[in-house]
Amino acid sequence: MIDVLIADDDPVSRRLLEVSLHHAGYRVISTANGAEALRALDAVNCPRLCVLDWMMPEIDGVDVCRIIRERRREPYIYVILLTSKAEQKEIVEGLESGADDYIVKPFNLHELKARLRSGKRILDLEEQLVGARELLRTQATHDSLTALLNRAAILDLLNKELSRAARKNESVAVIMADLDHFKRINDTYGHQAGDAVLHEAARRMQSALREYDAIGRYGGEEFLIVSAQCGPAEAVNLAERLRECIAARPMIFANESVPITVSLGVAAATGDCARPEELMRAADEALYGAKDRGRNRVEAYFRVLQ
Repeated sequence: MIDVLIADDDPVSRRLLEVSLHHAGYRVISTANGAEALRALDAVNCPRLCVLDWMMPEIDGVDVCRIIRERRREPYIYVILLTSKAEQKEIVEGLESGADDYIVKPFNLHELKARLRSGKRILDLEEQLVGARELLRTQATHDSLTALLNRAAILDLLNKELSRAARKNESVAVIMADLDHFKRINDTYGHQAGDAVLHEAARRMQSALREYDAIGRYGGEEFLIVSAQCGPAEAVNLAERLRECIAARPMIFANESVPITVSLGVAAATGDCARPEELMRAADEALYGAKDRGRNRVEAYFRVLQ
C-alpha cells in the first residue's frame, strides 16, 4: 500500500479525499493545513506523494511546495496541487513554486488517481537513478574484492583526519599492514585462494577496528588503517590486535587450511606539522622493520611526528 499525504483545511473536501484515496488502495496521512503537512513530511519514512490544497490559512500549498524544494531533501517528494485557480499565470506560479502537477477543482477522482500513478512511476525512476548513483559512488571509492576503501579514498580520508587533528591539536596514527608470504599463497593454492584470503583478512581486520577507525586496501596485499585520536601506544595496541585476529586461526579455502600472518608498521602524528607523506613514509619504514625482524609482528616508528 502506498502512502499519500493530503493537506486541505476544508473538512468536507479533506474527508472526500481520504475516503476516495483509501478505496483506491492508498494509505492516507491527513493534515488540515500547511504547517501540519510540513511536520508530517519531517517524519522518518514520510509519504513521497502529496496532494496539497492551494488555498490554506497561514502556509498555503504553494508555500509548502517552496519549503519542500528549498530543503533539497532525498528521496524526492512528488507534489500535486489542488486548486480552483484555472488562469494560466496562476498555474505557472504553482508549478514554478515546485509543484510537479496540478488538478483544478472540482477534481475528477479518476484523473487524480491517474496523476498519482504517474507520480509513482516518476518516484520509482528516481529511486533507480539514486541507486545507480550510489552504486557508482561506491565503485569509485571502494575496492571491488575486499569492499574496503580503495587507495585514493583512504588517502583522502587520511588528509581530512590530519587537517581535523591540526585544528584540534590531536593525534592521528596510521598502520601499514602487509600479509606475509602472499605470493607463496598464490603459487601454492592458486589466485582464487589468494583472493579469498584477501577478502577474509579484510573482514577480520575491519571487525577488530574501533568505530572511528578506517581501513582501505592500499595495493596488492597491503592495507592502510587510519586511526583518529590515537597516540603511539594506542596505535601499537590496535596493530597488535589486528595481528592477532589474522594469525589466530588459518583461513579455509576449498577444504584447504591456509595459514596466514601479517606484519604491521605503526606511526603517529600530533599537531599541524606532520604531512601525510611523512606519516606514510614513517609507517612504511616501521613495516619494513617488521618484515626484516621475522614477520608476524608489529613495529613502530617511535618518534612522534610533530
